[in-house]
Amino acid sequence: MPHPSGHLRPAGSPKPGDKDWQAWSNAWTKHIKVLTGRTDLTVIVAPGAGGGAPACFYPTEKRIEVNATHIGDKPDIADPARAAHRRTVPTAYGLLVHEAAHATHSRWQTPRGTPPIVAAAADLLEESRAESRQRGRRRADRRWLRHTVNTLITADEAPVDDPWHAGHLAGLLLARVDARIVTSKDVRTVRGAILTVLGAKKLKRLREIWKAAHTVDDDDAATMIDLGWQWCQALGIDPRKRRKVPVADAGVFPGQLAKALGDYLAAVAGISPAEFTAQLIASRHSAPATWRRRNPTVEEQQAARQLAARLQAARSHQPEPDTRPSVIPPGRLRVRQAITADAQRDAGAIPTAAPWRQRATLPPPKPTLRIAVLVDTSASMDSYAGPLSSAGWILSTAAHRNHAATATIAFGSTATLLVPARQRPTQVLDISPGGGTSAFGDAVKLADQILDMRQRGPLRMLAVVSDGALDDIDTGQKLITTLHRSGCTVLWLRPDGLSGHTFGHTTTLTVANPVEAIEQICAAAITALENA
Repeated sequence: MPHPSGHLRPAGSPKPGDKDWQAWSNAWTKHIKVLTGRTDLTVIVAPGAGGGAPACFYPTEKRIEVNATHIGDKPDIADPARAAHRRTVPTAYGLLVHEAAHATHSRWQTPRGTPPIVAAAADLLEESRAESRQRGRRRADRRWLRHTVNTLITADEAPVDDPWHAGHLAGLLLARVDARIVTSKDVRTVRGAILTVLGAKKLKRLREIWKAAHTVDDDDAATMIDLGWQWCQALGIDPRKRRKVPVADAGVFPGQLAKALGDYLAAVAGISPAEFTAQLIASRHSAPATWRRRNPTVEEQQAARQLAARLQAARSHQPEPDTRPSVIPPGRLRVRQAITADAQRDAGAIPTAAPWRQRATLPPPKPTLRIAVLVDTSASMDSYAGPLSSAGWILSTAAHRNHAATATIAFGSTATLLVPARQRPTQVLDISPGGGTSAFGDAVKLADQILDMRQRGPLRMLAVVSDGALDDIDTGQKLITTLHRSGCTVLWLRPDGLSGHTFGHTTTLTVANPVEAIEQICAAAITALENA
C-alpha cells in the first residue's frame, strides 16, 4: 500500500477513460451513489489509473480512479453490473469502497504552510478515521476494506526499525483495530514488534491520538493537523526542525518490524513465513529471461566433487578424543538405554537403543558454514561474469553435500539471485553483465535475508568480487561494518588493474584472474572450517 497521501492528494491530472473498461466505469459510477450517498461522483476504471496509487480520489474533479490492474488482465473477468462481481475482484472493489470513504468523509484540506511531516502524519490518521466512519454507515463494507488492507500492504512499509516507521506501521494496522477493520488477533505479532521499537509509553500515546482522530468531524482540518503535530511529538520528532518526512537509511538492515510484517502477510496469505519470503524473493530477485541456463560441464562437475571433498576434509580436520554409542561391548554400560533396548525387544521391535558407550577418536563437531558470494555485473567486470556463474554452481553443489549453505547474488542495477540457498542446482545460470552498481546494498540485504548473515553462531562469510567502484560507498560501508561487528567475515576480491574504493572492515585481496578469485573463496571457506 503506498503512502496515504499518494491517493488522498494524487499528483498530476486525472487519467482519461479506457473504452475497453467503459462498462466497469459506468457500473461503478452508478454504484458509487450507494457507497457514498453522493450523486456527483464519477468513477474511472482503466489500466494505469489511480495517480500512481492503486486507486485515488480527486476532490476538485469529484472523480475516483481505480487501476484496472487490480481487477485483471481483461475486462470480461466479471460482469460489474451484477453484485456477484465483488467476490471475483475483492481487492479492486475494496479499493472502490476505500475511496468512497474518502469521498464521503475526507472533506478537509491541509492548510498551506503545514510541515510535510505533519501533513503525512495527519494523512496517516485520516486513513483509519475515514474507514471507521464508512464502517459506521455501512457495516458490510468492513469485509472489503479488510481484504484490501491485507492485500495491498507490502513488506516495504517497515524497512528499518526507527520510531517513524514503527509509528507508520502502527497507524496502518493497529489504528484499524480500533476502527474495527482488522482484529487484534490479526496484528498481534506486529503489535509486539512495534512495542519493542517504541516502548509501551509511546505506543499508548499514539493510540490515544488515533482514537481521538476517529472522533473528529469530517471537515475539521484544524484538529486533524493538530493531531498530526501531536503524532510527531509523540515519536520524538520536532516538525519545526525536521520538516520533511523521514526516509529509511539504506545502510541499515531490516529489523523486527519487517519480520513481524512478513509474518503478518504470510498469515494473511495462508502460508508459512518461509514460503512467503521465498515467494517475495522470487518475485523481486529472479534472473532476467535473457540470462541463459545450461547443463554443467564435466569440468564443473569434477570441480564440485573436489571442493566437496576438501570441505569434508576440513570438517574432519584434527580428530579429537570423544565417545560414541554402540549396540555391542566393549564400553561403559548405560542402564537406561539397556532397559529401553530390552523393552523394544519385548515389544517385538528391532532395538534402536545403544546400551554401550565407547571411546573413539572422532572429528569434532563443526558449526554450519554459510557463504554468500556477491558478483559485480557492471561493464568493468565483464571478464568475470562467466567464470563466477560457474563458481556459483560449484559452490552450491559442494555445499549441499557438506551441511553448508551458500547463495550467489549478482548485483548491477538490480540484485539477482543466481543460486538459492540450501538447494542443489541442476543447471548453471550464466550472468549477462551490464548496468551499474546501485543494487549492492540490496544484494547485501538479500544475502542476510537468505542466510541470516548477522546471526551469531554459524560460520559466516560474505565474499564480494568487485572493483569497489560503487554508486553509494557510504551505504555499502555501513552494511559491511554491521556484518563485521556481528562476527561475519567479509572477503573483498578486487581484480588486478582496476581502481576502486577500499572498504574498511574487510579482508581485501587483489586477484589476477577469475580462477584465482574462485580459489580464494574456496580457500577462505576451508580455512574457516578448519579453524572453527
